[in-house]
Amino acid sequence: MKSHSWELDPKKFLSRQDANSLLAVAGEQAEHGNAVAFRDSFIIHLGLATGLRVMEMAALNCGDLSLEDTIPSLVVTSGKGKKRRRVFFNDNFKKQCKEYLVRKQVSGESTESEHPLLLSSSTGGHLTTRAIQKAFKRCAKKAGLPSRYSIHCLRHTYACFLLKASNWNLRLVQKQLGHSKITTTQIYADVMMPEIKKALDRLYI
Repeated sequence: MKSHSWELDPKKFLSRQDANSLLAVAGEQAEHGNAVAFRDSFIIHLGLATGLRVMEMAALNCGDLSLEDTIPSLVVTSGKGKKRRRVFFNDNFKKQCKEYLVRKQVSGESTESEHPLLLSSSTGGHLTTRAIQKAFKRCAKKAGLPSRYSIHCLRHTYACFLLKASNWNLRLVQKQLGHSKITTTQIYADVMMPEIKKALDRLYI
């Protein structure tokens, strides 16, 4: 599919309010739920903090996290087009990662570098993309979000939020998302045009 052959529907990414509602539900589950609920919570934070594709989430191993570097990050070993990239994230998600790894250990799961970050309790292997989607749907339903949302909306949401937070730095967003062409990243700038207009209006006040 060519990069110009699709447009980002505003209904496919979350508003700040909906994202906060989803995070609040995820936080409540992490605090009061069982191991599965805690894992579901981590999946929500992972999607919103890194913008990974669902297949990239599913393939992560514990050793792909780098939490002690100056800027914490994770490695996507085989992204779209079999490309490897490093994705950086903030200290808030670093804290989530550390808590998640501790919880895995408490639950009897291995956190050795070659073991799955998202473990399937039924197979003992990596959680499938379908199972990750179901985890998202459970959290989204509890947050009262429309059923049209899929887990891919977390990637779109991350891209839009990062673009705004970086003062419209398309190259940064392109690198984080793993887009081969910046014209694909430009689609997020197009959908954020009202925000750009507001910024420009403020410039001349």
